[in-house]
Amino acid sequence: MTAITRTATAARSKTSIAWNLALILIPLLTAAALLWLRQVQVARLSSRSLQSYGAVPPFSFTNQNGQPFGSAKLRGKIWIADFIYTTCPGPCPMISTRMGELEKPLRNTDVQLVSFSVDPATDTPEVLRGYAEKLHADASRWNFLTAPKEALYSLIHDGFKLGVSDPTDGSHNPVHSTRVVLVDRRGIIRGYYDATEADAVTKLLADTNHLLREQPE
Repeated sequence: MTAITRTATAARSKTSIAWNLALILIPLLTAAALLWLRQVQVARLSSRSLQSYGAVPPFSFTNQNGQPFGSAKLRGKIWIADFIYTTCPGPCPMISTRMGELEKPLRNTDVQLVSFSVDPATDTPEVLRGYAEKLHADASRWNFLTAPKEALYSLIHDGFKLGVSDPTDGSHNPVHSTRVVLVDRRGIIRGYYDATEADAVTKLLADTNHLLREQPE
């Protein structure tokens, strides 16, 4: 191998290493920048005032571990609710992903996450447990609930004031809201957030931080 060839090979090697480093660093830097921007937006929004939309009625359902779980376990805690079902071909995976994004920034708080299945006939505790495991959900702070449909739909309609209904197109796909709900330590609804909107998590984190200051543990 001539000196020129060795030099050219070394140059190609350095270029390859630099390119590989760039491929690794660019996604990391992009993620860090997006996280920083979210934190800036959360800080900016967290001073806004929150409205009250009424109290969530008492309820006691069954969680993914087959244990009773409801308003008694949530008393005195800030919590966030969503409405999904495990076989959903539509927005539910996105909703659950958005809920999962809340775990890390809220890890040092007592904020609880609660997912209500709108398809209780299919979503038994065992099925919900498998769904939670796929999401790597922290079982100590994120519960997935099932209940008799009449009780569940009544709570969603009359308590959360959201729509839910059986399918009308002959499918097995319940019609339900894509909104996520923020509830304060007194059981009062303080905010609604459409999980399909890009800034839903940012707004929800900002308002949750506001509540944590307004209602410390």
